[in-house]
Amino acid sequence: MSRALVVAAPASGSGKTTVATGLMAALRRRGTAVAPFKVGPDYIDPGYHALAAGRPGRNLDPVLVGTDRIVPLARHGSAGAEVAVVEGVMGLFDGRIPDGAGSTAEVAALLGAPVLLVVDCRGQSRSLAALLHGFRSFDPALRIGGVVLNRVGSDRHEEVLRAAADEAGLPVLGALPRRDALAVPSRHLGLVTAAEHGAAAHAAVDAMAELVAAHVDLDAVVALAAPLPDGPAWSPADAVRTEVPGSPVVAVLGGPAFTFGYTEHVELLAAAGVQPVVVDPLRDTALPAGTRGLVLPGGFPEEHVAELAANAALLAAVRELATSGAPVHAECGGLLYLCETLDGTPMCGVIPAAATRAERLTLGYRDAVALADSVLHPAGARVPGHEFHRWSATPRAGAAPAWGWRGGDPEGFVAGGVHASFLHTHPAGDPAAVARFARSAGG
Repeated sequence: MSRALVVAAPASGSGKTTVATGLMAALRRRGTAVAPFKVGPDYIDPGYHALAAGRPGRNLDPVLVGTDRIVPLARHGSAGAEVAVVEGVMGLFDGRIPDGAGSTAEVAALLGAPVLLVVDCRGQSRSLAALLHGFRSFDPALRIGGVVLNRVGSDRHEEVLRAAADEAGLPVLGALPRRDALAVPSRHLGLVTAAEHGAAAHAAVDAMAELVAAHVDLDAVVALAAPLPDGPAWSPADAVRTEVPGSPVVAVLGGPAFTFGYTEHVELLAAAGVQPVVVDPLRDTALPAGTRGLVLPGGFPEEHVAELAANAALLAAVRELATSGAPVHAECGGLLYLCETLDGTPMCGVIPAAATRAERLTLGYRDAVALADSVLHPAGARVPGHEFHRWSATPRAGAAPAWGWRGGDPEGFVAGGVHASFLHTHPAGDPAAVARFARSAGG
């Protein structure tokens, strides 16, 4: 049975990703099979986790999949692993505004997993004791099992910090010195994805592994992990409950421009009887022979707009498939690719809209309602989702909106077999949508 621990912090920017990714890689290097997870709707950290652990990075998000699926999904993703390392999101108790749902603390409690708290110690000494005391006592049901001191300035600084942690009754399992060499390039939505960062991503993961291996007690961290709760593992076949005949091919855009997808999505498609085939629009000039459907996940197509536009053959193939009425599911970056133009550059022209940069970031969970029948949802279906983008795409004509939610304008596009939206959804939270899509591809 796999054991699990959660790497959390008092706030964003404390070093969670460095410690969590470094732990995954350092443990793997010494022969421990590690299952990597990320709390919340983050698509970037799991790419680095996958490099570190050598297996797919997965997300645990109670808002998008429901609290009852967290343990089954963790058991599914941990199959064959000795330790599951779960990187938290934001601060330990931060989640959906205003109720805190989906926080790292909630996921840790659901998993029964202890928390390893990473603290950025710049500018503090004995005050660490008060901080640790507050986090330890805030939720008595949550177990904070140890602390990693990050960005420690000197041996003397470390000595004072360890004494403060002793005052708070928490063991120090590691102390990381200040390092500038670990900086990973970032943009407005977080780190540059591992797929875009290329060889430098591997170098960054190696550096994290070496730092953690040298300054963290790996044996103590593994001993801290607790067994996952008993119960069945999540099963794609049981979740999707359909298998279309003929094994129709469904193309899934991937590569550096389209990395914002959930591992469970492809697993559900395969369980539904279709053949998911990854297509890199920066390299591939055609859809696979016999393609009957298309999935366009999010990502950063705007960072590769010239190369995408230059691949005119694939743009035409996507446009032809969409015009034929085949099911097309696009989210966020996928929607941008389907627009007539992206930041003024011609794209597929499937959606009658121009994608333009917005003045501010759109961010947050949404309780969405489907406004039209589509290849994914019947009208009236309620689906949780998450928005995270700096783009707008106002329709001109010929498409119905996909979603509505309280306090927001209608959003997205439904036309023929196309369902395109800025809203990210987690297929494990709504497997019926995958089954509906597969049946459309198989029809």
